[in-house]
Amino acid sequence: MRQISAVEPDRPAPRRVAFYSHDTQGLGHVRRTSLLARAVVEADPDTDVLLLSGAREATSLPLPERTEVVTLPRVGKHPEHGYGPRTWSGTLEDVVHVRAGVLDGALAAFRPDVLVVDKVPLGVGGELLPALRRLRAQGGTACVLGLRDVLDTPEVAVREWREQRSTSVIEQFFDEVWVYGDAHVYDPLTEYALPGHVAARTVFTGYLGRGRTTAAPAPRTDPAEPYVLCLVGGGQDGAALAEAFAAATLPAGHRGVLVTGPYLPEATRDQLHDLAARRDDLEVHAFVRDVVPLVEGAAAVVTMGGYNSVCELLASGRPGLVVPRTHPRAEQLVRACRLADLGLLDVLVGTITPERVGAWLARTAAGGGVLRRAEADVDLDGLSRVPALVDRLVAVARETTTVPTPSRVQQEEEHRATA
Repeated sequence: MRQISAVEPDRPAPRRVAFYSHDTQGLGHVRRTSLLARAVVEADPDTDVLLLSGAREATSLPLPERTEVVTLPRVGKHPEHGYGPRTWSGTLEDVVHVRAGVLDGALAAFRPDVLVVDKVPLGVGGELLPALRRLRAQGGTACVLGLRDVLDTPEVAVREWREQRSTSVIEQFFDEVWVYGDAHVYDPLTEYALPGHVAARTVFTGYLGRGRTTAAPAPRTDPAEPYVLCLVGGGQDGAALAEAFAAATLPAGHRGVLVTGPYLPEATRDQLHDLAARRDDLEVHAFVRDVVPLVEGAAAVVTMGGYNSVCELLASGRPGLVVPRTHPRAEQLVRACRLADLGLLDVLVGTITPERVGAWLARTAAGGGVLRRAEADVDLDGLSRVPALVDRLVAVARETTTVPTPSRVQQEEEHRATA
């Protein structure tokens, strides 16, 4: 009888791709990461994925097959004390020490062909440094830094880039930089005057807009009854917009659907549910696994200006009013104003009131809900391009043997970068 070996010798090993998002606040980073993971697995089902995140809600998001999630001890930002453990006592350094050990151990054991790091090259407090150093030393892993289109205003982004010594970190540890945007809308290489050797490693993927729909069920809605939708991201700073929408006069013949996000303060969420119970034209949901069907079915959308919300709005073709966060970062404001200049959406800045929200909804409903279009289309096809980028890097990684261990000078430079 012919014996069958456990591993066919001519069959290549399954690809392994890891994604890291630090997620000190909100769900934006891990939502983007989960979308990238799904795109990669759908393009090649013979792929194992490890998603590392500080957001425990990552396990509630629509995830592809063969994906495991490692949730890290959580870090939060306190108004008075800055970053620190969200649950534990102690200091930021205490929780970062634990997170760094988890990251190093998980990535050393998983040995990904490709590691994609979201936004912060070395992670919170430099927690990725031990893992990056190990991966570089053992070889076989291509590392990518993934950046959203807008980091902040140029002044703030440039200062933080220098303080974090991001150029040096990229040179030492990262093979490519992916910008999840369209350079014709916003070009961080130019806006932030990034050096040529960073630009040489940079690929603009296009916005991660089209292809976000999953099979996850949306909240029950009556397709025969038009509705207007309000999104406040994770909800941690969306109370003012949520309250204004819930109190606004809605267009005749329309219901209101409000998604508060899991981080909206509980007292505010309770008040909104009480208000919805007194109205026959408003429903409130705390969390939706896949918001895309809701956006696509809405007559109009009022939303904060986070990256994911704006991508969903642009891809849907629905008319949108963006109410951007302005503190502690101006990222949402910069993005919204740039897209408004292109005629793709409206922006509300300043005091958020039910009257202002209601007036925009009334004007939009009267106009038939047709989105204005710019002459030049925005590139929204990033999710369809990322798999090919991963394919190429997997091939490169599997040709890599061993990268020399960093010299003492390099190690001292890395230490200064994270000090």
